[in-house]
Parts: sequence; C-alpha cells; structure tokens
Amino acid sequence: MQLTNVVEPFGEVNVYKQNNGSIKIVATILTVPDLEGVRMGLALDGSASMKKMYGVSGVVGGVFGAAASIPNVVEPVTRTMIGYLSNFSSNGKVDLIYWACSADGSKIEEVGGFDEQQAQNLAIVGPKKLPWGRGTKLLAPLKHFVEKFKDAPSLGVKQPGALCVFVTDGIIEDLSDVKQYCLQYAKEVTNQSKPFIKMLLIGIGDEVDVGQMEELDNMFEGKNIKDASGQDIDIWDHQLASDMNKLEQVFKELVSEDMTVIGSGRILNQAGKVCKDYPDGVPALLRFTLPSGSTSFTLEFPGGNITQDISDGL
Repeated sequence: MQLTNVVEPFGEVNVYKQNNGSIKIVATILTVPDLEGVRMGLALDGSASMKKMYGVSGVVGGVFGAAASIPNVVEPVTRTMIGYLSNFSSNGKVDLIYWACSADGSKIEEVGGFDEQQAQNLAIVGPKKLPWGRGTKLLAPLKHFVEKFKDAPSLGVKQPGALCVFVTDGIIEDLSDVKQYCLQYAKEVTNQSKPFIKMLLIGIGDEVDVGQMEELDNMFEGKNIKDASGQDIDIWDHQLASDMNKLEQVFKELVSEDMTVIGSGRILNQAGKVCKDYPDGVPALLRFTLPSGSTSFTLEFPGGNITQDISDGL
C-alpha cells in the first residue's frame, strides 16, 4: 500500500506486510534525477465529468450564463506543469493530448508540443475536435505515447526514454486491457525492441477509484520482469493530486539505489531497533524490512532525522 501522508523529503513510501508479520518498506527520497534525452507527454482527461474543472458550466449566454461562470482550474495547473516538465525534455517541449474523448471515451485529441513560454498563453478548455467522452478509457492514450516515443533513446529503468503523465477524475473502464497491454510492452522493453517509458497516473476529485490506481501501480510487483541491466520493470506510478505539494513528485519513482543523497545514515523503528545501516551513503531508493509490530521508521543521519508513520498502511 502506498501511503498518502508522506513526510518530506520522502517522495513515496510503500508498505508491504509479510506473512511472518514483518513489514517490507520501499521508499524514495524526493530528488530530481539526472535525465538525458527524455521526452515528455501530458494527457488531460476529456470526459464530460471534467467539464466543470475546465470552467464549462453548460449554461449558454445571457444573465444566467454570467451567473453560472465557474473558474477553469485545469488551465493554470497545466501551464505550470508544462513549464516545469519542458525543462527536462530533450526537445524543450511537452506533447499535450486530451484523452477519454468521444461517445465511449476511447479517443484522443492531439493538441501539440509546447515549451515553457508557449504554455503561458495556452488555452486549456477541453477537446475541440472531438466530443467530450462518456467513458474513461486509458488504452488509447497509452498506446499513443508508446508509439510516439518509440524512437526515444533509453538506458532502461534508470534512464527512461520518456515520462508521460495522465490526469483523470474517474474510473478507468478498460483497466484489464491496459494491464494486458503493459505486460506485453514490458516484454518489448526487456528485449530492447522498445524504450522504457515511465507512466504516472494523477487522480483528481472525489470520484477517482484509488484501488484501481494502486492495482495499476502495483501490477509488476513480484512479476520479476527486468530490463537489460537487471532492473525490475515498473511502468506505472500513481498520485492523488490532493497529496501533491511539489511538482518534483512526478519523478518520485525515477530514482535508483545507485543515487546517493546523504553521506551516511540508518533506519530505526519506533522502538529504536536498527533495521538498516547505510555507512557509505543513503540512496534515493530505500528498501528495508521492519520487525513485526513496527508502526513507524526513522531515517537518522548526521545532523538530523526524519520519522515516517506507517500505521495507515498496516
């Protein structure tokens, strides 16, 4: 289970209770990876349930139209995200699309590639060429980005060819098809016929199915599918928008045990038991096991310490 209340500088904390009662922890320390040659994609939900978030009231003109005016909350966030992600893009741009368009929610509408300056004046008002969707299907935008970035250079999980962010407010209707496609795609990453692309699903609003997001995020857990360098392939990450307080969190799984963030440190549980020692440097990706009955852990390092409660994940 991925914790929702994460203490900085942790970017993500996953809690896995084992059969013997011990608790496996996989956590990342929030940092910006050294990305080279990466492409960036951003997919915005174009389903009808998103209209209000784009500032579309449905009331046409006149006094009532003015009274029904509502703010477009998607536009400023999208402009900010494009501006941020473009700084890491190999071509200085982010490829933007709307997804979940058309009657059954299975179509996408390409908007174009935008750099930081272009994003400042970009109108984000939802799909124009296609009707708002009546369903939310993820397979089409997923396939779109895999095909679009098929020639992106990639060194595997440590250095993806692209990072693609998908924003949605609803339930994914084709989850089983998406998972099946991702398993096949992972095999193509394994044999190096396609570059590794990291996907991040961001949920907004109260209708998001968190269980679905976690299922997609954890679909490669225990599958033992590895890239050419022997790293476990994990295509998906997920995040609730309400839990995001820094844009750096889009990179929270793009870290490795080779990245050292602190010179030394150790992990203790709430009883003071040392569970992991890092004498030669604390990595950005942490893997350790807490004894049965643990309810928190502390990362202790020269000059300070950080304690993370894990009770919500037990």
